[in-house]
Amino acid sequence: MTGATGKVIVGMSGGVDSSVAALLLQRDGVSIEGLFMQNWEEDERSGPCRAEADRKDALAVCGKLGIRFHHRNFAAEYWDDVFTHFVAEYRAGRTPNPDILCNREIKFRTFLDHARSLGAEHIATGHYARVRKREGRFELLRGMDASKDQSYFLYTLGQQQLAHTLFPVGELPKVEVRRLASEAALPTHAKKDSTGICFIGERDFREFLGRYLPAQRGELVDPQGIRLGTHEGAFFYTLGQREGLQLGGVRGRAQAPWFVVGKDVAHNRVIVDQGHDSPWLQSQHLLTEAVDWVAGAAPASEFRCTAKTRYRQTDQACTVRVLADGRLHLRFDTAQRAVTAGQSLVLYDNDVCLGGAVIDATDAPLDPARSRLETLTP
Repeated sequence: MTGATGKVIVGMSGGVDSSVAALLLQRDGVSIEGLFMQNWEEDERSGPCRAEADRKDALAVCGKLGIRFHHRNFAAEYWDDVFTHFVAEYRAGRTPNPDILCNREIKFRTFLDHARSLGAEHIATGHYARVRKREGRFELLRGMDASKDQSYFLYTLGQQQLAHTLFPVGELPKVEVRRLASEAALPTHAKKDSTGICFIGERDFREFLGRYLPAQRGELVDPQGIRLGTHEGAFFYTLGQREGLQLGGVRGRAQAPWFVVGKDVAHNRVIVDQGHDSPWLQSQHLLTEAVDWVAGAAPASEFRCTAKTRYRQTDQACTVRVLADGRLHLRFDTAQRAVTAGQSLVLYDNDVCLGGAVIDATDAPLDPARSRLETLTP
């Protein structure tokens, strides 16, 4: 199945996907050990964390498979390399994706380095993605199960990481992973999939973030600046959001839902409009930060491909122009809704993930950074 030689250390999360990844490697005759990464410390501010329950599940699976179990605490690295950036981005009014940064800094850097220090040739995880070697280069491919594909979160992986990484469940549909876990009587076979950001778990996001960014009440206004209500802190909201606005019937306005269409962090104002597809949410051009190319370089200085600006989005056709400083200027064929600074743009050529970058600015009417883009837009 894998063609792997030498020892492989499997990142055991305590979930069914990594459990089956270990099972498949073992059945393929690979020498494996399991390692549980603790990336978050419980404290009085963050409240309870599910890490200990996950560790016990990971240990139970390793016991069932009869493989060595390692437990390493990477919480300090996670705090320095992931969480401080997460808070800083929210403070600046952007919406970061910590799972992508965690993959780059922790799972495929800190964990990979540690695994190799333990004598491993490869690491393996339960991600739904695939690695293919072609013409001397490694490619990152979507997982075969389109509904579970996680390549979006892995676009920062380069050649060095992919050369030493295995994704055993990437060829399988989720239902098959569950079936294999059940047949093998793995302790995690019926465990619910984890959702949300790992250090928040099942807690209320706004309550958690408020522990690190104290709430500052401000005004909810429409695009013309007319006051409609109040909010508890502009950084709690993201573009396109409907929930949590607490705007019922507004005198003189239609009975239609309100959505966040902009933020004025400097004045602590949240701008809202009615209608899911409000014109204030639409953009067709965007500018990114520096790009991570899976192959190590761009396919061309200008090219056509498809892209996503959020995980569950369907692929959108676009034209990409690579700037001299390594950033991207991208034009979608059709206008996109709620493209958000701080989130990631990920590029694809059919099933091949080309790479991606953090979104810096769009041409949406209320984007405070749109001036950076205007000089680039034909």
